Amino acid sequence: MTAKGSCAEGRDAEVGGSGRQGCRVITPKVIAFPSVLPTDLPRRGAGVLPGPAAPATHTPMAKLYFHYSTMNAGKSTLLLQAAHNYHEMGMETYLLTADFDDRAGVGQIGSRIGLAREADIYGPSADLFAMIEARLARGAVACVMVDEAQWLSKSQVWQLARAVDDLRVPVMCYGLRVDFRGELFPGSATLLALADEMREVRTICHCGKKATMVIRKGPDGKALVDGDQVQVGGNETYVSLCRKHFREATGDRT
Repeated sequence: MTAKGSCAEGRDAEVGGSGRQGCRVITPKVIAFPSVLPTDLPRRGAGVLPGPAAPATHTPMAKLYFHYSTMNAGKSTLLLQAAHNYHEMGMETYLLTADFDDRAGVGQIGSRIGLAREADIYGPSADLFAMIEARLARGAVACVMVDEAQWLSKSQVWQLARAVDDLRVPVMCYGLRVDFRGELFPGSATLLALADEMREVRTICHCGKKATMVIRKGPDGKALVDGDQVQVGGNETYVSLCRKHFREATGDRT
């Protein structure tokens, strides 16, 4: 048997069967706690749940995202769903779309399944950094979302990158990768070069393979191989195809 005696602070006394007393050192157990919350948790006020949304300028993990695909893959639907998710969590978003895309109405982002939401519009000469900075001055924004990002100019993509870096607000861009000639849009090319993360939104060709290309149909229903790069249209104008059937439809140009 052992009996407790007394020792100096930080030591525990033991008296063994022989009557001799000794002291052993007590090593305290230390429990480490993280110094900060995980950066992927939505923060509100001082905690994770209650309180007003924290300003986007305090977000340490802001990134520039590019969600790309061919036509009719559901890019705008994904954007609207993401915006809805933010709003359900009590967070504000800032939506942008091109001024000449009026398929759902001017200043509207619409999807083929009937969803729609108001958005600010920008033209070819718009300074997107200034627009985002002005919006943040009016109140916190958790994320900026840009529809039809293929129509951005090279300088406008750089403006979005500056907003991510200097204003520390996440920016999500949704757009086409290539046009009906199989060539990159200027906005998409710059996003592919600058984006922190890129995600492919997939759709399928009529043969069942993944569609990566798109054709523009003429009045006779045949694929056009020349024309302006920018032309607003939907299913009546564009068809998404795999590379093999794109080659067949356009005459296998090389």
